[in-house]
Amino acid sequence: MDPTPVYAGIDVSKKELVVAVRPTGARWLAANEPRSIDRLVRRLRGLAPALVVLEATGCYHQAVARALARAGLPVAVMNPKQIRAFARATGRLAKTDSIDADMLAWYGETLHPEPRPLRGEADEELHGLVARRRQLVGMRVAERNRLESAPPDVRRRIRAHLTWLGHEIDAYNERIAQWLQEHRSEQMEQLVSVPGVGVQTAAVLAAELPELGQLNRQEIAALAGVAPLNNDSGKHRGRRSTWGGRAAARSALYMAALTAARCNPDIRATYQRLREAGKPTKVAQVACMRKLLVTLNTLSRENRSWQPHAAAA
Repeated sequence: MDPTPVYAGIDVSKKELVVAVRPTGARWLAANEPRSIDRLVRRLRGLAPALVVLEATGCYHQAVARALARAGLPVAVMNPKQIRAFARATGRLAKTDSIDADMLAWYGETLHPEPRPLRGEADEELHGLVARRRQLVGMRVAERNRLESAPPDVRRRIRAHLTWLGHEIDAYNERIAQWLQEHRSEQMEQLVSVPGVGVQTAAVLAAELPELGQLNRQEIAALAGVAPLNNDSGKHRGRRSTWGGRAAARSALYMAALTAARCNPDIRATYQRLREAGKPTKVAQVACMRKLLVTLNTLSRENRSWQPHAAAA
């Protein structure tokens, strides 16, 4: 008889890792630091798990996830919302590190999520650059909103901060462009060939959707959260809506689609056709986001630049 598959869940915090194994019920703690992670990886290799499941926890899960992947262990890094929904569905409403680790292992054992390759070190650098630029842009928006109502003395300091933020954003723009030229020049040329897509939009998509060009149109749309989901029950046919996906990629697509609806003939035609058919503005905008993403996915997969009416709709 084949041995029973083993599934491991790792609850990650800044200082500590809690490991749970199913179906044996084994559980142990490890420090979230290099030597302890090495011992954890050796112990898990001895168990030969069918899957190791972690939650995405900012930067804290990255070291252990990379160590597991380097050791050849199958790793799935999941959205925490999915794990909490699974826990509620099983009636586990309490939340502790041990419970979370067990839920992760149980989730893997029950639903068998597909392991996905982790970002390499260079891609992780791009992700960090894009994330920091997004933070700086957010700070600038917040400071501009405060400027009008601030007292004169405070206003002077806000203006000084805005000047500094502008210089920092420019520096990140240059560093991101340099990274793209060094590591993804061909793909970037293909993406920015599409009217409405600039270097920063292409950088966000490269950082947040490394699967671009590797998935089909339905999969990439679902991953970005621009695939309409049904809301039907019995004879009722509810309005379809988009939900979930990678928020940063979706935001970048939204801004790019607004521009493309004016300067890209394919996207403009889609927007006008839907509006003339009586579709709400938001529905037409999301359809343009999806069409733009599918076009970019097609160009990356086929390794070519954009031509009017040539990319898949």
